[in-house]
Amino acid sequence: MEPETLWSVLIKGYDYGPLVAGERLLQCAGFWSSHLLAMCRFTPGETRPAPEWFGDDGADTDALAEVLLDDQAWPAFRIPFKGGHSAVVVYRNLIGDFGVDYLLTQPVWPRKEDLSSYDGDWYGPGLSWRDIAHIAEAPNPTEPGVHDTAARLLLLLPLLADDELPPEAPAWVNAALTVIGAPEDSAQDTADHLLRNRRPAARRRGGVDSPLSGLSHQHTEPSSDESAVLWALNLTRTQSNALAEALGSRPLPAPAS
Repeated sequence: MEPETLWSVLIKGYDYGPLVAGERLLQCAGFWSSHLLAMCRFTPGETRPAPEWFGDDGADTDALAEVLLDDQAWPAFRIPFKGGHSAVVVYRNLIGDFGVDYLLTQPVWPRKEDLSSYDGDWYGPGLSWRDIAHIAEAPNPTEPGVHDTAARLLLLLPLLADDELPPEAPAWVNAALTVIGAPEDSAQDTADHLLRNRRPAARRRGGVDSPLSGLSHQHTEPSSDESAVLWALNLTRTQSNALAEALGSRPLPAPAS
């Protein structure tokens, strides 16, 4: 069966290549090691990260690469949540410029918003643990895409940019890894390794012009009930408030006059 096509109108402003729905690939041997090994780092004296950490082997991973990295069909994994919003993971199989793009979309927005990109280095603000966990647990079943909580969590995990994690985070990742087939006897070690290699939290410098209004906010750190990514996106006040509600977050404060 041919994969469902994602027309560029569904990802406004992202028309670099031939997008196809990638959700079917989540069930393929080799997918999770391909997706998550980018988070792993080899430290001398420690075990070298390997596909076996995720229940795969090297042959599985190599075989899937022919599909996952096809320059004629770029897999896109849609993760729908409240209010018509979706996080989308796109394998950007552009010859000479391969990478993985993490996008945020909403049908009424004029264009997609960039959460992060990876092409050997990371760019973009990423997401806090709070936001990743909230999105993972709040699928929108009326929209196509990935609805399984474990798969949603692990698809978004490379976005993790946070300085402090709640105590339950390792157990959540351990449980998700076990669901997707990682060996139970090593899943906790794998979860700990992935979380140790997260990026620092995105910060917003106080006094920088707000993308919402052109005015200044005196603010450097998000509060515990505020989504840090709201500061990084180029949204109108109405769009930002709707996204805050979808993320279970307090809206951004009004700009200083």
